[in-house]
This record gives sequence, structure tokens and C-alpha cells, in this order.
Amino acid sequence: MADLWRIAGGEASALDHLKLTGTEPALPSSFRVGAAAQASIAAAGLAAAELRHRAGAARQAVSVDMRHAAIEFRSEHYLTIDGKAPATMFDPLFAAYRTGDGRFVRLHMNFPHHRENVLKFLGCPPTRVAIERALSKWEAVAFETEAYQRGCVVAAMRSRAEWAAHPQAAAVARLPPVQIEKIGDAPPRPLPLGGRPLSGLRVLDLTRVIAGPVAGRTLAAHGADVMRISAPDLPFIDWLVKDTGRGKLSAYADIATPDGKGALARLVNAADIFLQAFRPGALNARGFGFADVAVLRPGIVYGSLSAYGDTGPWASRRGFDSLVQTATGFNHAEAQAAGIEGPKELPCQALDHASGYLLAFGTLMARIRQATEGGSWLVRVSLAATGRWLWNLGRADNGVSAQIPSCAAVDDLLEESPSPFGTMRAVRHAAQLSDTPAAWRRPAVPLGTHPPAWPSIPEVVRC
Repeated sequence: MADLWRIAGGEASALDHLKLTGTEPALPSSFRVGAAAQASIAAAGLAAAELRHRAGAARQAVSVDMRHAAIEFRSEHYLTIDGKAPATMFDPLFAAYRTGDGRFVRLHMNFPHHRENVLKFLGCPPTRVAIERALSKWEAVAFETEAYQRGCVVAAMRSRAEWAAHPQAAAVARLPPVQIEKIGDAPPRPLPLGGRPLSGLRVLDLTRVIAGPVAGRTLAAHGADVMRISAPDLPFIDWLVKDTGRGKLSAYADIATPDGKGALARLVNAADIFLQAFRPGALNARGFGFADVAVLRPGIVYGSLSAYGDTGPWASRRGFDSLVQTATGFNHAEAQAAGIEGPKELPCQALDHASGYLLAFGTLMARIRQATEGGSWLVRVSLAATGRWLWNLGRADNGVSAQIPSCAAVDDLLEESPSPFGTMRAVRHAAQLSDTPAAWRRPAVPLGTHPPAWPSIPEVVRC
């Protein structure tokens, strides 16, 4: 936590107001997933408290328990609506498969176009048996290379040593877990002081799946007005939208159309933070790359999330937590620790969740710096760099022997709230602030529920 705070330019005295409790293993893993959960959530919570302090409020205590943080890293697994949860959140074909050379590849099949691209490339019907038969004719890395060129989203399983020898690993090795840089000139913008740490802050959330939406959900937990932006034809995973949509407004603005592009530009003109998780450079063609947004809204903080970072041969590669785990050695290392053959996943989407909290942390620290230094700011986080950070936290002795807690076992960490979907029972936010408790004041709603316009901001003092 102290390292994260230092990297982001935080004032050391703020750490005196942070309390961390609990011990590993918090979840069944040979990696210190509990420590990663605790540190990343604490970083975002302390940054929210620090922003309010810099706006003129007294400092407050921030505490994070490791057990609670680890459970929040699995928040989508503990969500129920009217007492029910789906049997699975993912496509039944989404899995790791053995290839002809005895290795494994993981296929992302959770979006329809990714699924169809894989099946078309393999030339097989949509069954696991057929996919396994087709992959028996391939070597893992050759398949990964060719399939990606055909629009598939896949990853070959590598050991840590194999990943270390990959050119992309060398590019990632140069990256801190959070990159913060000034990208343009702008006058300092005062920080708002309201009833909650982030009252008066407006956040545009153009992200999907888990990592980016977790960043937006975290900012909403501390009082920011967060607007989730989507387009009617974009695929989504329904259960994840419900879990990560807590606290957010949700509007459609299809930037492939003139009307949608205009709507987003108007929202940018009054935003403080812009979150996006498109492939590096993908938004440039639509006029919403970081340089474009800094011109539209001088003083903006632009948070950018990627799979493998912004440099190196895989910089533009699509990726998801499960695939980055597979490619960078986690699945291999977990299997070795458990004494099993084949890939073994981390007990949660740890790279996604940690990256989300780190992105929220980085954007808040950049906003604090903007208030004194001026400028527009770019904050970059990648799943691969987060993975390297997690790996460098060390391993948990006998961690794989721990058990995943059931819903009943974490009942003390859950809260109920009404929503358009029914009564939601979900994990409370783990960062506890003594004076301004974290809470989601808006329910999760269906995508596109609200108009693409900011609500009026309550009266705040600008300091």
C-alpha cells in the first residue's frame, strides 16, 4: 500500500490514517490475492478520503479488512436478485482446451462475435467435443497466433519462465501498476467539498465486463456521479452489468453515429474523469482518444485500461482477465501449487478487480494533482502490469488449501437494496471511512435507462 501511495505521489502522512487488518490466505490461492484485494481497495479508499481532505475537510480514518476485500474481489459470485443467481455467467464453451502438442489454450467465448469467430476458424460445431477434436490438430502457440489474426480472442497457457521470455513481458516489466502523467495544459480546477468524498465529481464510464466497471462502481461508492455509457448493439454480460452497475446512471451514446458522438462530447464538456477500456488507440478514430478529450475538456483526468499495456508487440491485443492469467503464467503456477495437470485459475478475476480499484485510485490521485498543478492527466492501468504486481507480492504458504467462502459464510458482508431487477443482495464496499461511509445511493439499472445528460450537482464548496 505504501508503495502504491508513493508511486502515485501521495503525501506520506495520509498513511497514518489507514488501518489494515486480516491475514492470508483469504482465498484458495498460492498467490497473495487477499493482500492484493486489500491494498488496491485501500488505495482507492484512502485517495477518496485524501481528496476530501484537500478540499478542506479534516482527515478521517480509513480501514480495510482483508477478508472483506477478498470477498469483494468475488462480488459477482455473491450477488443474488430475489434470492436467486444464474447457474453460470459465462458461455458454456468458454474454457481451456488441450491442443495437439499436449499444451492448453483458453478460448474467450462470452461475446457472440468472439464465439462465432472461433467456431468459424476451427470449422466445427458448437460443442466442447468438436472443439477439442479440432484443436488436436494444432500446436498451442501456433493456434494462438493464427486464431488472433482471424479475429479470435484466445491465449496459450505459458509457464512464468515462458512468459518472461516473451517480448511483451519485457514491455510490461517497465510499467508500474499505475501510470500517471500530465498530457496537456489547463488551469487548476478546485476540488469540490460536499457531504461525501467525491460529491460534485462527474465520471464517464465507457468500460465493460469487470475491471473498468469496478473502477466506476468504486468512485460511485464514495459519492461521484458516475454515468455508464454504452450503445444498444454492444454485447454485454448481464449479471456483471447488474453487479458493477450499482451506484451508476446508465445512458446510451453510440459514438459510431453523429448523434451519439455529439451526446458524448456534451457529457465530456462537464466531466471530471473519463474511463475507457478500448484497445489502445481504438477511440482515436472516433475523436475520443486522450489527446482529443483533453482538448474537449482541458483539465480532464483520462483513465485508460488495457489488457497488455500500451507498448510492446501485444499492445493492441484484445484480452480478458482469464486470458491474461493463462498467458502470463498464473494458471500454470496455480496448477503446480495444487499438484494438478492442466490450467488452474485464480479463485477470482483478481487481475480485473485489482486493475479496477487501481484505476479508481490513479484517477483520484491525478484529480488531486490537477487541483494544485493544473493540466490534463492520463492514468494507465493494464491487466498484465497488475498481474506482475500481484506476482511480486509473493506467494501464500499453503494458500491453495483454503476454501472459497459460501454465500452463507459471508452474510455479514452483504447488504440488500431495491432495484428495477428485484431485491439485490450484494457485497458492501470494503473500504470503511470513519466520517463518510461508502455506499451506493443509486440502484443498478438496465443499460440505457437514463438520458445522456448530467443531473444537477448538489451545492458544494470549491476549495
